[in-house]
Amino acid sequence: MDTMLKSSPQTQQRSNHNGQETRFWSSGFGMKMEAITPFLGKYRPFMGRCCQTCTPKSWESLFHRSIMDLGFCNVILVKEENTRFRGWLVRRLCYFLWSLEQHIPTSSDASQKIMENTGVQNLLSGRVPGGAGEGQAPDLVMKEVQRILGYIQATLGPVLLRLFSWALLWFLNRLFLNVQLHKGQMKMVHKAAQEGSPLVFLSTHKSLLDGFLLPFVLFSQGLGVVRVALDPRTCSPALRALLKKLGGLFLPPEANLSLDSSDGILARAVVRADLAPLGLWTGALAVFRKLYNCWGCNRRACVRVHLAQPFSLQEYTINARSCWDSRQTLEHLLQPIVLGECSVVPDTEKEQEWTPSTGLLLTLKEEDQLLVRRLSRHVLSASVASSAVMSTAIMATLLLLKHQKGVVLSQLLGEFSWLTEETLLRGFDVGFSGQLRCLAQHTLSLLKAQVVLLRVHQGDLVVVPRPGPGLTYLARLSKELLPTFLSEAVGACAVRGLLAGRVPPEGPWELQGIELLSQNELYRQILMLLHLLPQDLLLPQPCQSSYCYCQEVLDRLIQCGLLVAEETPGSRPACDTGRQHLSAKLLWKPSGDFTDSESDDFEELGGRCFRLSQQSRCPDFFLFLCRLLSPILKAFAQAAAFLHLGQLPDSEVSYSEQLFQFLQDCAQEEGIFECADPNLAISAIWTFKDLGVLQQMPSPTGPQLHLSPTFASRDNQDKLEQFIRQFICS
Repeated sequence: MDTMLKSSPQTQQRSNHNGQETRFWSSGFGMKMEAITPFLGKYRPFMGRCCQTCTPKSWESLFHRSIMDLGFCNVILVKEENTRFRGWLVRRLCYFLWSLEQHIPTSSDASQKIMENTGVQNLLSGRVPGGAGEGQAPDLVMKEVQRILGYIQATLGPVLLRLFSWALLWFLNRLFLNVQLHKGQMKMVHKAAQEGSPLVFLSTHKSLLDGFLLPFVLFSQGLGVVRVALDPRTCSPALRALLKKLGGLFLPPEANLSLDSSDGILARAVVRADLAPLGLWTGALAVFRKLYNCWGCNRRACVRVHLAQPFSLQEYTINARSCWDSRQTLEHLLQPIVLGECSVVPDTEKEQEWTPSTGLLLTLKEEDQLLVRRLSRHVLSASVASSAVMSTAIMATLLLLKHQKGVVLSQLLGEFSWLTEETLLRGFDVGFSGQLRCLAQHTLSLLKAQVVLLRVHQGDLVVVPRPGPGLTYLARLSKELLPTFLSEAVGACAVRGLLAGRVPPEGPWELQGIELLSQNELYRQILMLLHLLPQDLLLPQPCQSSYCYCQEVLDRLIQCGLLVAEETPGSRPACDTGRQHLSAKLLWKPSGDFTDSESDDFEELGGRCFRLSQQSRCPDFFLFLCRLLSPILKAFAQAAAFLHLGQLPDSEVSYSEQLFQFLQDCAQEEGIFECADPNLAISAIWTFKDLGVLQQMPSPTGPQLHLSPTFASRDNQDKLEQFIRQFICS
């Protein structure tokens, strides 16, 4: 869910009383201000399609062909026409009548279904250690199952559900101007629901409102009551009883016991047998408390709920296993290159799984655990791709990466329009529209705690980011724009690392453009950077090979005009796409398979060369792309410099606090406030653990981090820091 920014006439009228600065805003600077639209051409882009490799049938059957031109609907707009009745009284009671007509599914015999579950039947027959076959009577087990079910859920209360939906509809209409939902996305979900299988909604929470807004949207669209499992320790018994009537699920305490405990074996079997789809009516009380202070505010926002394309989980589990290949740890892949012991990047994938191995995940087999982890990466990638980019992210990116010392407002408006268009050109959606001047005014008002507006004599304003925590906050907002330019940013940093040893970093663009860059060298640099960066940042699909990712990065650099193919003497022109030299093996090679090193075609492709484009816009765009990854790369470099200063051995939590304090100190001394982020400190520690720089060993007080013997020497620590800094552009 993304909060949209939209300027209204009331907002502009209220701002007319804010003095000379507001009169300056409304004057338009004597310039023609264009309107910003959330699409290019006629149709909006659609992101978040399911994986064509792992779910090809879902890709075709569940995609709505007319999704681009179906538009949006306001799910909280309920009028007389939305009911079966007409009249003066109906217009005043339409919310209540609408809630009465919503479909609430009847409760099924859950206890009988759970008793028929394979896991529970194994317990009853004694085929599992600790089961009922070791002395317990089946009727006693049945009573125990009913007791556990009574703790987990209750029969839905139709009256409470209708009353709550009516109150929620009334509340949302007073909180938001509208709640937008794409009709085409909803049609795909309805088509998936018609298949007959239960729907599982996986949500990436972007707001405190998600807890009750998402279930309301799904309930209002005829998808029934959504359920989610909750921690019973966060609710009182009375609140727990109410939430269970509204669709809440509560795990029994014994279900969280250790795996070798026989006391919770039945509870864990019951929980695994009808865990329900994600979502819930809960969170409402917490959100009411959060929004209490702004209840009287007249500036209401708009909201858009994004839904990625649904896919068949059964199809994914069948096809995903065929995409698995050999993988190596980051220590084996990258450490020899960092230390200068090897110059060739191994032709294998990186093994990096940061999904917490706790709870029910540990009860699965190792192969199934890997399946769940890779499924989470698929879902997260789709959810990030389908989320709209907000105006605050675009403004924060411009101020942080291009104008930390300040910028004239007229120039900032032009760059805001340019970056919005670049975002749309890459197929990403934006969550705002309107006149450019009004959008900039509203966006800067949202960032008023992080920026300063200064009046100058030439009749313009200067926007200056506030140093310190203001830059840290801008860096967090700019992360929302990173997925849009991620491929180009990785490619630009790789080119920067390739040129670092050839020309001075401060050398002119013309001098750097003289250098000839071979495709093999670019692949090597991109691979090293891909291995260094964490997967939760890159979000690659697990079925996609690194070499496919490298080719995508290289293609993006060519498409955006940064790289130009250079024809070398005796080589076939790069524009020659003839297939006369293609071998028979290449014609049937699966996508992503580049193992045929004896093919003449691959040798020819690897021998291609490129130069940096000499277009006037390229130097600024190249620096912009490099600086998108600067916060995480600089944090990693500072973490490498901290290795000889940190107090080890220490726990991971305590060492992350040490590193975060060091990042804050460096921010005060060097002004790099965008790196002073605790999440970057944690990411650096996890990467260094995978790289073999830090080792985790058991101790009487718990796991402790130690500096590995390889990186105990200051020389190797410096090599690690220099390896990271080659990708950083000042």
